[in-house]
Amino acid sequence: MIKVHHLGISQSERIVWLCEELELPYELVKYDRDPETRLAPAAYKALHPSGMAPVIEDDGLVLGESGAIVDYIIARHGGGRLAVPAAAPNFPDYLYWYHFANGSLVASGMSLLVAGMLGATAEQLGLVGRRSDTAHQMLEARLGEVPYLAGADFTAADIMLVFGLTTMRVFVPRDLTPFPNIRAYLQRIGARPAYARAMAKGDPGFTPLLV
Repeated sequence: MIKVHHLGISQSERIVWLCEELELPYELVKYDRDPETRLAPAAYKALHPSGMAPVIEDDGLVLGESGAIVDYIIARHGGGRLAVPAAAPNFPDYLYWYHFANGSLVASGMSLLVAGMLGATAEQLGLVGRRSDTAHQMLEARLGEVPYLAGADFTAADIMLVFGLTTMRVFVPRDLTPFPNIRAYLQRIGARPAYARAMAKGDPGFTPLLV
């Protein structure tokens, strides 16, 4: 059985959600953040050389990195469900938005977070923030065309991306009022029973930032 090591309020929510969507049996091990540093506790850092969430264990394998874990679970345990076959017309869309999640959206948000922690000036923060602005504008345009990132159907690209629009805002606040298509998309996500179950199990007491 897959063991999902979930760090509270973190990207590892993706893995809990994926297991719920695929209706896979899994063991959930939860860790609280250090109350002072807000970072992972020592026990979590010891799980994998990266010291970062997410981490899973499966039959002696210890695996990190969100994208690698999602691909592994879908291929090894999910029968390919929630991925898009290479022959499908929307395969390039699936690939692009799947990797856009961490490569553009989360990366730009984390750049803003680090710049703020380092005491960047307002001008410098504005420069750093342009990439995040562009990412949100691209998402707004995409979600004005299709209900889900890869097209008509929900896929793992959505599982990868939603963290960057929701829970990451705990650390990097952003007002989504100017983005009606993104807000409508998040309401569709919030209505998914598997998402609701995953968030309730992984972070009970935390209200998902779907608005």
